[in-house]
Amino acid sequence: MASFGKFIKTEREKREWTQTQFGTKIGINTSAISRIENGSQKFSRSKLKELSSLFGMELQQITDLFFADKFAREAFKYKCSESVFAVAEDTANYYRNTKVKQGKLEL
Repeated sequence: MASFGKFIKTEREKREWTQTQFGTKIGINTSAISRIENGSQKFSRSKLKELSSLFGMELQQITDLFFADKFAREAFKYKCSESVFAVAEDTANYYRNTKVKQGKLEL
């Protein structure tokens, strides 16, 4: 995937919606849609559920794409090495495992 904005543009164009039509459907003005698609404005996290509904996609898939883009932008901005992605995956696994509740053992 190129960027979240490019993803939105591709999905919008698949449906043959203009930026104005898409903006009306999701409640964002046309100029903001243009800036989101070209990467100069960020898409609002609060609109992810609406976006998944409009595109007929799972919310989890949309959320994953949104945060992957956000993380990659930050890593690029701060000139992180490629290893940051492996470290982030390890860290995510750590958080995932610490959230697992221990069951009670009945003897």
